[in-house]
Amino acid sequence: MEYKINDISLTEREIEISLPFDEIKTDVETEVKKKTKTVQIAGFRKGKVPPALIKKIYGDALEFEASEKIANHHFWEIAKEKHLHPIGQPAMTDIKYKPGEDLFFKVKYEIVPKLEVKDYTELTIEIPKFEVKGDEVESEIKYILKANSTNEQADAVGDDRKFILDVEMKKLDENGAVIEGTKPENIQIDLTNERVQHEILDNSKGKKTGESFSFSFMDESTKKDENGEEKKVSEKYIYSALIKGIKKILTPELNEKLIKKVTKDKVTNETDLRAEIRKDIQGYYDQKTEEMIQDKLINLIVKSNDFVPPVSLVNNILEEMVKNEEETSKKQGYRKYDKSEAANRLRKAAEYNVKWYLIKEAIQKKENITITDEELNELAAKDAEKNGIAIDKLINYYKSSNYSEKLIDKKMYDFLKEKSNINSVEPEKLLQKETKENE
Repeated sequence: MEYKINDISLTEREIEISLPFDEIKTDVETEVKKKTKTVQIAGFRKGKVPPALIKKIYGDALEFEASEKIANHHFWEIAKEKHLHPIGQPAMTDIKYKPGEDLFFKVKYEIVPKLEVKDYTELTIEIPKFEVKGDEVESEIKYILKANSTNEQADAVGDDRKFILDVEMKKLDENGAVIEGTKPENIQIDLTNERVQHEILDNSKGKKTGESFSFSFMDESTKKDENGEEKKVSEKYIYSALIKGIKKILTPELNEKLIKKVTKDKVTNETDLRAEIRKDIQGYYDQKTEEMIQDKLINLIVKSNDFVPPVSLVNNILEEMVKNEEETSKKQGYRKYDKSEAANRLRKAAEYNVKWYLIKEAIQKKENITITDEELNELAAKDAEKNGIAIDKLINYYKSSNYSEKLIDKKMYDFLKEKSNINSVEPEKLLQKETKENE
């Protein structure tokens, strides 16, 4: 037997195999005999058809069919013996065989590429410097007060915006007449909402139940003209609102009782509450910053180590992505889901995921980033103290689930972050810079 492996690309190989007839003669005869036992011809019992008659009817077809099976068998034997590690479904691209002659065939297959990763340290990235502002804390305080407010019926709309109106809306033309064909619409207007039109605030002041007020606003949209060109269009809308009910919003005091309620007895005074809110918002910002650092580092590393990923792996990931999106779509009540459109739309993301997965593994191997038993024991001891679960059970869980992989990933991200230059920039400046770069 002779064979030769040709490199087609980083992830593709093609093997050429030549088998002398003497080596496959017995296998060919065995396979042909197996097949003749299944042949049925009128006038003969199954398996009792004379070989000469089978040869006359089928010619060399049975031997050629046998040669394909033998070729496939020998490919997998070589793959195992020579540690070729094919992934996906190998494809036979050529086969040449004539009875009594040598068998020659080619098989194309994919492999997980051996990557020589580079440029994954000493990277420089810029991230926005998010800091909690005073108005953010104030907004959260307002939200707490509003969420715990109560309502009472009111005779008229006052000046302080703390009112909720039940109104019947009618669409009017420029002359103040109700537009024919339109129906009244009952809605609720919360005057504390920052998005409420100023004209509504001004014109509803002092109004009582049963009274009406009108307001208008300009709506700007983009529409295509007869030539297909997009143009900005402004349209004026005029409404009449009949007040059918008025409720006064009663805002509670930010006292110890309310603070203990909303924090579940964690804090008891306003100073500590504000500090806790600031801490929570900053925690959210810090988490988003970490995600941004990871994304930017990964993007740079993938760009520096770009390659064409194995199609079989991409298809596996893509299939899973489409399946998950389809399930989500069904849960959200969408009846139609175009799998073909989704596959085209998600393919680049699947390719990116496979690239990063293989690059990540290569970095972990090169830098010997692993989780030792000692580290698992230390983590289990901490978690056991928090959760009250036995240490040995936690260790078994870590090892049997993909939790260990997550720990290794975190360890690697910490390594990449430590080896990179991360500069904090004012959010507005960074946005301007990135917008300019993308123009």
